[in-house]
Amino acid sequence: MASSSDDDFVILICSNPNPIEAKTPHEEIHISTTDILSWDLPTILSYPTVKVHACRNRLIEKSSYFQGLLCGSFSESCLDSTSIQWNLEIFVHVLKCIYGCPLHFTSKNFVPLFEGALYFGVETLISKCKTWFSEVSSPKGSGSLQIELDDLIHIWIFGLEFANEFLPELCAGYLARNFMWAMTSKVFGDVPYNLLLSCLDHPYLTVDSEMHLSEALLVWLNANSKQLENFSRTGENCRGIFRHVRIGLLPLWFAAGKRSSCYFSKVFEESIDLIYRLVDAPPITSMNVLEHADLHHLKIRLTEYSKKVNLAGCPQITLATLLLSVLPLSYSMDPTLRKSIKQILISLERRERDQSPIPQGLLPMLSFEAVQEIDISKCPRLHLEAAITCISKSFPSLRTLKAAYLLNFKTTALHQLVHKCPLLREVDLTMDISPLIPAQVSVVSSSLAITSPLSNKSLSVGDDPADVMSLKKSGLSLPNITKLTLEGRSDICDLDLQYISKFCSSLHELNIQGCISVTDVGISNLLRKCMKLHSIVVCDTSFGVNSVLSLCSGVTNHGGFPVAHFGRKHKSLAFSLQKLHMGGCKGVDETSFRELLSQTQTLTSLCLRDTHLNDEILHCFSGFSLEMLDVSNTMVSGAALAQIVHGNPGLKHLRARGCRNMLQQETNTSEGEFSSSYTCKELYLELGKKCKLEEVALGWGFSCFSVEALQPAIKSLRSITVGLGGSLGEDVLQQLSATCPMLESLILHFQVVSDTVVTNMMTSLRNLRVLALCYCFGDISMLSFNFSTPNLRKLRLERVTPWMTNNDLIILTQTCANLVELSLLGYSQQIISHGWPGLTSIHLEECGKVTENGISSLLDCTALEDLLLHHNGPGIQKNFIFYAASKLPMLRKLSLDLCDAREGDFDIPDCDDKCLVSTVKIARCKPRRCNFSLPAHRRPVHEETLVLIRNSKNLYRTVVKERL
Repeated sequence: MASSSDDDFVILICSNPNPIEAKTPHEEIHISTTDILSWDLPTILSYPTVKVHACRNRLIEKSSYFQGLLCGSFSESCLDSTSIQWNLEIFVHVLKCIYGCPLHFTSKNFVPLFEGALYFGVETLISKCKTWFSEVSSPKGSGSLQIELDDLIHIWIFGLEFANEFLPELCAGYLARNFMWAMTSKVFGDVPYNLLLSCLDHPYLTVDSEMHLSEALLVWLNANSKQLENFSRTGENCRGIFRHVRIGLLPLWFAAGKRSSCYFSKVFEESIDLIYRLVDAPPITSMNVLEHADLHHLKIRLTEYSKKVNLAGCPQITLATLLLSVLPLSYSMDPTLRKSIKQILISLERRERDQSPIPQGLLPMLSFEAVQEIDISKCPRLHLEAAITCISKSFPSLRTLKAAYLLNFKTTALHQLVHKCPLLREVDLTMDISPLIPAQVSVVSSSLAITSPLSNKSLSVGDDPADVMSLKKSGLSLPNITKLTLEGRSDICDLDLQYISKFCSSLHELNIQGCISVTDVGISNLLRKCMKLHSIVVCDTSFGVNSVLSLCSGVTNHGGFPVAHFGRKHKSLAFSLQKLHMGGCKGVDETSFRELLSQTQTLTSLCLRDTHLNDEILHCFSGFSLEMLDVSNTMVSGAALAQIVHGNPGLKHLRARGCRNMLQQETNTSEGEFSSSYTCKELYLELGKKCKLEEVALGWGFSCFSVEALQPAIKSLRSITVGLGGSLGEDVLQQLSATCPMLESLILHFQVVSDTVVTNMMTSLRNLRVLALCYCFGDISMLSFNFSTPNLRKLRLERVTPWMTNNDLIILTQTCANLVELSLLGYSQQIISHGWPGLTSIHLEECGKVTENGISSLLDCTALEDLLLHHNGPGIQKNFIFYAASKLPMLRKLSLDLCDAREGDFDIPDCDDKCLVSTVKIARCKPRRCNFSLPAHRRPVHEETLVLIRNSKNLYRTVVKERL
């Protein structure tokens, strides 16, 4: 019995079955709530038994559990002690809360604390638990992404078990808003079915694209295959989970690739059918395809929490789709409002054709201020110039716009874009690199084939030099574009560069690779004005002496005019460059080359492939921060490279294929002789000692001894390419998986390989995504490929599998089921299209008689972007170019050979919106290379290639010959 002096206290005897390592030999510890603020939790937890002297009245007042225990009819109410059977650490926290001490909540201890609060009936702690989780799961709270997914699952289950309705609701909302983060978690497959459904039904479900949502659901379903079996037994439709995916907005290549799925082939067949119905409809009436249906499934999924919008690879996306997605819900529900949308779309299309501005107040567009990045690459039916109004009004915080491979994006739209989206920082307008690179081909003849109905206006037309000053006087800010990518845009000219230099003077990164219409003078003028540049990519352009002078010159102003001169290195643009890629630029003489390399001391990425680079020039480079170096197809030696590696220990990427002087120690130049104390062997020793390589591409001089020296540097290697002149040997190739277990790309040219080697690669390199065996020798059979490689995306087997039959090809479609690019000796169009329906690239060359009866099944690969057919049988119809373009909405590059033409020639399609192929190559081969018995009038006299290049302005017809 408790004495009168102790009536206010009770001893709580707590057992601790799993104490942490004890610091004392005692079995128990006595502590009192009077000094609760000084309790040391680790010390308390080290004892098997803890006796707590607590105030009886405080416990009764704050805890319904102790109120019933100490005040009711229980025997404990008359005792001075009672036993507590609960997790000791959690109970200590419960006591601290009862006595008003602060608590630290985490996603790990939330459930135990909440459970303890409910058990002991501590309303104060229950309230604190609810408040904390409400705040941490709130989109505006400071706890964004503090909850791990496994903890979220645990909290959701706990909420269901204890009938706390608010917990499951908050969990579903948190998962919906952060779905992109959750789908990358290793425990995503553990998300309970009902929680996933609640998330999918939530109005705040936020994903970058419907493809990401589909991928996540496929991952979840694969991890819960047993549930699929249960669905089948109970008669439930496991496809029901995909009703949440807006299948009309999936990328075509993704839907095509997934239609072979064993469970969901019908879903993706429906997606492809809907995509084609949308593609075949005129842009302004594309909504009429489902005129009497719920247009909700054609709306891009946008919420107030969306940060990225990814529509890449969707040929069905039009201005109508975009407009429908940014209008209030009533516009998609009310038939009358739908008709008004159509009329407005007709108006927008007409204004675009007339080049007149589009008024801002046409429709009450919603604003999604969290969106910072939009990707509309490979959306050929979206006229961006008309869409800019929607983009600028609905996404006012836009920072990045990716609009690659949009043939109908005229360069005039760049002006409109940068002024209507004032926060825009990065713009990507990449196109395919033109095959008319001057350093690679010589032009026999060239002419304008067809003029495009689109405007021929240059980007610069209408922009007076005074525009910059007038813009400043008007109070408007100049565009702040810091990264601009114009790769492959053959329609860009010097006037366009002049505009860029005026209105994008804040540029930090510029990529004009393959812009074959700009001149050295045009590039030079731009470089003189954009003095903040630190990344320049000018590969395969006319970049030459004038441009180098602009990079290397110090600049002083005299009356507003720049005066250039060498020697002011600390002020030159070259000195501050971090990235310089000038591969294929052969207009730089040796003196300019030396000066340029001597000033680029802070470079981290340098590409000099296919230039006049030699040891004497490379010796001028004094940088020490290189991470990437490409000297492929130059005259440098291994000795010179060894010296560069010695001074750049941070090198991660080295490309030196095609360097025939790699085995030489010294190289004579026109100006003298470069001599090095290094040898080629020491190149690999230097790499092995100093570097941690992620990528290597080597040829001449690369051998098994080189790999041995490189071993310390290639443990984390992700990509290796071995070219002509390299010889690794079977032993090295067989050990490659052990030497470089992280390999993702393996490309071998002219190597000796065997079944053992290939089998080892296929079974051991589990991260392999790219495999190319080109012109390799050795005894390879189908046994090498009889192993599943689900991660493989690109496969090239060129002149290494002459034995392959249709049955072998079927096996290959099963073991390499997820390919998107294929180049091999094929024997059946039908097997290829059925086995790999999601292919985006097919190259078939000298493949027997594949096309002798025409092209049919190959076009079932509906997402094809790149198709090459050479020497496969003279059966391709004359109108094949137009036919293929009409059947393949994503097709951009097509390469044919007259030897395969049924009637000896191919028709050239009109330059309109029905044919969006940007590059067509029609080759004429040499007679000795042709295996077909062609009539005399069809036998070519010499090897030439007809190239049709379509840009946003015109269609050009050019006949070229490859340079030797």
